[in-house]
Amino acid sequence: MGFPQRQPGLSGLLLLAWALAWPLPCMSLELIPYTPQITAWDLEGKVTATTFSLEQPRCVLDGLAGVASTIWLVVAFSNASRDFQNPQTRAEIPAFPRLLTEGHYMTLPLSLDQLPCQDPAGGGRDVPLLRVGNDPGCLADLLQPPYCNSPLPSPGPYRVKFLLMDARGSPQAETRWSDPIALHQGKSPASIDTWPGRRSGGMIVITSILSSLASLLLLAFLAASTARFSSLWWPEEAPEQLRIGSFMGKRYMTHHIPPSEAATLPVGCEPGLDPLPSLSP
Repeated sequence: MGFPQRQPGLSGLLLLAWALAWPLPCMSLELIPYTPQITAWDLEGKVTATTFSLEQPRCVLDGLAGVASTIWLVVAFSNASRDFQNPQTRAEIPAFPRLLTEGHYMTLPLSLDQLPCQDPAGGGRDVPLLRVGNDPGCLADLLQPPYCNSPLPSPGPYRVKFLLMDARGSPQAETRWSDPIALHQGKSPASIDTWPGRRSGGMIVITSILSSLASLLLLAFLAASTARFSSLWWPEEAPEQLRIGSFMGKRYMTHHIPPSEAATLPVGCEPGLDPLPSLSP
């Protein structure tokens, strides 16, 4: 004797219908055959120590994105990209600080009208690219949205992909992960070699010539300064002047007495002078 089969109730039918109408996100997510890459434009600074520039995904998501859809850029360390799980709601979207703790974050939310297939009319000079890490002040700005585009903290390498999400924050489609992107590394001060033996011969000759010129200029300056101050402190003496104590006067010759006679006159008998009084009684 067999047991009668239990018919599904109304609640079971409703649950089955809901599951068919809303399949799991991992089953409905579509993979777009597009790989993000560094822009092909011949630009300086496409990759720096804290930023890199991607080409815009134009005409890539047109058939999937709706009016309310948002295209996000997922940035992750190369070794953490395989562990990234697509968020299922807007509240689960990882912000920039999660890069330092979990190795990934999402930034640069774009709408479909921001990624037109054709270039703007009029031939604008703006290059169609997405610059990752181009907003150094976003973390300090309290009014800035949490999904800011802050400079990258290390050389990486990084991988990126584009994720299409609907108005509720559910993922709709995604691109492939990019190839590893390594940022430029600057030299640390300790690694700079200052030993003269590493310098070329031309550089040593130029340095020697400049040092000699500097020494000559210094000597010329000291000589000019010494001559200037010596003329101020020690003035030249006039050859025709005589010093009598602190009195300075010019030498003159008498014109009415011949020199021979003036030399034989006794003291006190010069012409025009009264004889000296005698001290004897």
